[in-house]
Amino acid sequence: MAMPRPDSPAIDLVRIVEGRKGRVPMRMEARFRFDYGRIAPWSRCRDYGIHAFAGPHALQLRAPLDLYNGERHCSADFTIAEGERIPFMLSWHDAYRDEPPARDPGQALADTEHWWRDWSRRYAPSHAYRGPVMRSLLTLKALTDGETGGMVSAATMSLPERIGGSKNYDYRFTWLRDATFTLHALLRSGYDEEARQWREWLLRASAGDPEHLQPMYGIDGEWRWPLQSLDHLRGYEHSRPVHVGNQVFKQRQLDIYGEVVNSVYRAHEHRIGMDGDAWSAQCRLLDFLEGNWHEPGTGIWELGDEPAHYVHAKVMAWVATDRAARSVERWGFEGDPRRWRALGRTIHEEVCRRGYDAERNTFLQRYDAPALDAATLRLPIVGFLPPDDPRIVGTVKAIQEALCHDGFVWRYSDDQGQRTHEGAFLVCCFWLADVLIQQGRKDEAREHFERLLSVCNDVGLLSEQYDPAAGRMLGNFPQSFSHVGLINTAHNLAGEGCRE
Repeated sequence: MAMPRPDSPAIDLVRIVEGRKGRVPMRMEARFRFDYGRIAPWSRCRDYGIHAFAGPHALQLRAPLDLYNGERHCSADFTIAEGERIPFMLSWHDAYRDEPPARDPGQALADTEHWWRDWSRRYAPSHAYRGPVMRSLLTLKALTDGETGGMVSAATMSLPERIGGSKNYDYRFTWLRDATFTLHALLRSGYDEEARQWREWLLRASAGDPEHLQPMYGIDGEWRWPLQSLDHLRGYEHSRPVHVGNQVFKQRQLDIYGEVVNSVYRAHEHRIGMDGDAWSAQCRLLDFLEGNWHEPGTGIWELGDEPAHYVHAKVMAWVATDRAARSVERWGFEGDPRRWRALGRTIHEEVCRRGYDAERNTFLQRYDAPALDAATLRLPIVGFLPPDDPRIVGTVKAIQEALCHDGFVWRYSDDQGQRTHEGAFLVCCFWLADVLIQQGRKDEAREHFERLLSVCNDVGLLSEQYDPAAGRMLGNFPQSFSHVGLINTAHNLAGEGCRE
């Protein structure tokens, strides 16, 4: 089975039944629905099979069989013999356009396999974790739009963070939060063209008034995706409501400004040039941060509570000042590095004063509150403090004691010190391994990393979260954030540096 890379307006799904031995009676049944199951389309017989349509959408089902077209489904009974191959091709197209011409299913499958094998050969490194890294790179590529360069966080919606719970989000969008991680993973793996496309998507999405920069966009850069509940669906294992759309686009997250500036800086460092327009956009983001970094926001985990001063967000504001100053100092871009350095020192001093608990020797989730947050593991990774700084050592120890269970890391605790009622957040698990590597605890990091590899499914995929007690994945799937974490940690274990 395969989804051939499209060379026409149609989108195809190919499934070929092949007889290996003897004769096997089989039945094919298809039930077509649009609008998340609400619309049963009209269907009609064609010489190639079945054509179904409703509103703007249409489907073709092609097969060399006599297909029965029922009121709510179509079907076929057939027998497959040794050496026979019976192809089925399901194609989507715009209902208001002419039906697309037939494609040869066997050739489409062969072309698709050739394309992916050719793409995979571009990853040259050979080390112990090449297989998992390659599977993760394939996943990122499959989650990327070939025209826009945008990458969705996951291919699914409303898979729950807790079975039976209500945190069932739609992740079929592109988050600026993922920018630095993704770009870094692509560049370190030799996929410069994909990194360039992603950087270009990022610049388009972040264009305009910096005040209106959003945490997430549609894959084509679309701005607004209002939340809807699909009450006619029961949800995965009765986890309701089922959500379409995401209200995160309305949130203020200051960390995304640092993510954008850092991504463009890293891209330029890897010879993906930054022209005058791109640099001007970075400067506008810095101007906005200069007047707004002290404002509260919702933070990296998009918490729906009252806005707060999240430590990770302030640190990423510092990252923006640091990378902008470095861009002037290293490459001669026009700007005032002394002003940005001074702003960075102000932010740094405040974070260390208000976001650090000296009595417990740990950085906190937000100012003046006792909760811990695994996002503070990024402080040494982005260069805010050295990995051997006693405050970082203490933070790692506190996170391991309060947020770790069975070797997995939860995102954050509440103010009473309790972990959240969800699964372990896999990218946080990879961040912990990265910091352990920085601290010279490589054997511990390797053991931690291999434990994470052991929870990949049978084809090497990871979701957003994992429940070690139940031994099952949680959240949307496959999750790009998790696979980016896997790629970067594997490179770090291979001795290729550990920084964002």
